[in-house]
Order: sequence, then structure tokens, then C-alpha cells
Amino acid sequence: MSNTADSPQPGSGSPGTGTTPRPPRRLRPVRVLTVGVFALAGLLFFTSFNTAKGTDIRTDSSLLKLSDLIHDRSHKNARLDESNATLRDDVEGLAKRTGGGSSKAEEARLAALEKNAGTQKLTGKAVTVTLNDAPPGATAKLPGYPEPQPDYLVIHQQDLQAVVNALWQGGARGIKVMDQRLISTSAVRCVGNTLILQGRVYSPPYKITAIGDPDKLQKSLAASPAIQNYMVYVNVYGLGWNVTENGTVTLPGYSGTVDLHYAKPVE
Repeated sequence: MSNTADSPQPGSGSPGTGTTPRPPRRLRPVRVLTVGVFALAGLLFFTSFNTAKGTDIRTDSSLLKLSDLIHDRSHKNARLDESNATLRDDVEGLAKRTGGGSSKAEEARLAALEKNAGTQKLTGKAVTVTLNDAPPGATAKLPGYPEPQPDYLVIHQQDLQAVVNALWQGGARGIKVMDQRLISTSAVRCVGNTLILQGRVYSPPYKITAIGDPDKLQKSLAASPAIQNYMVYVNVYGLGWNVTENGTVTLPGYSGTVDLHYAKPVE
């Protein structure tokens, strides 16, 4: 097959040769496109190989390994907290037996500081608030409300913070979230639908126990605008909410580290 570009033209030969030279063959657009497709495919194969590093990138095994790592570290942190609490009790016991070189006034001041810091057990009347995700397949229970989005059906960080803040405002003398005592440096944080508190991971339902005047604590919960907003989702989409009076309970003392960690400027 030939075209005008490949066909000789009359009078186009070189002088004195008697022959007609063929002009340079030009690549057809289809061939150029084919070369480009193969080059792009090779680049994609190389990128995929470099990313996978010999692993199957279509599976969730890496995510599962990360989840397992988080739970493993959470259990290790729990064991370290228990060990730290035991050592702290041993040190305090030894200090009491040896006298510690402190006067009675200094010991009384130290005991008051420990109580306010939350490192000692606390006993008193308590109220427990339980928050939970909505049941599977939840729909709007009341007319006029849209069908729920996924975010409507899970407990968020602001929900937990709202309960903790309301309990403090209601005069709580101590608060425990799940099995850990809160202190002034505690941060209630959520990642996805899990709670991360002082290096340990928890899943719903979340229980928050506060020691104080039960009537004042419940009134403070009812008066909180953030909790009033949460109650809309309780009534419409079925988020979990339960408040109970526990009688007299004992909160554990905070057993984690009391060292402060803060950012430092780069020199």
C-alpha cells in the first residue's frame, strides 16, 4: 500500500542520477498512539511494583496489622500503668515507714495535693453516663427528619467531651472514663469510632462515672446545650444514652505518668 508521500513524483529525481529518491517515512498517528500507550502502561507497572514492594496491595492485611498493633500497644500501656501504680504504692509505703524527713504539716499538704491531682482513690456517691452507637440499620424515628448519614449514628469526641465538661460544671470531685481516672492533663480523643485515652484504646459503649452530688450532676447534664443537641439524635436516630445513680463507689487513682510533654523550638 502506498500514499502520495511514498510515491515518486515526476521530475523530483536528483540531477544526473536517473533515479528518484524516496522521501523519509513519516510515522503514522496510529503508530505514535500505540507507542504512547505502551510507554504509559510500562510506567504504571513500574509505579505499582515500586509501591507494593512485593506485597499484595489489593488486600486489607496492612490495615489489619495496624489495628492489631494499636490494640497490642493499648494492652502494653495498661500493663505498664498497673506496674507503675504498684511501684508508686511501694514507694509511698516505704516513705511512710521511714518517715521521709517530712513534717506532719508537709505530709498533710502533700496528701491534699495528691487528692486534687487525682492520684489517690476517691469514694463517694456517683452518677454514671453511658453513651453508645445507634443500632445497625437505624432510621429516622420521627417525621420531618432526614434519613441518617453514617456520622449521625456513632459517638463523636465532642459528645464525650460534652458529658465530661457538664459533670465538672456540676461539681464533680472526680471522674472516671471507662476504667481510667481523669486528671488535669487528660485528653478525651476519638479516632474513627474508637476512644483513645492516655495511650489506651476503647470501643463503645462508653461509660463515664463522676463522684459528686447526684442531683447537681444530673441537673448540669440536662442544662448542657451540647447534650441537648445530642439528645435530638438519641430521640430521632437511636443513639445510646443512659444515666444511673450508683450509690457509693470508689474511683481508682490515676496510675499513669505525671510528666508533662510539650513542644520545643528547633534551634
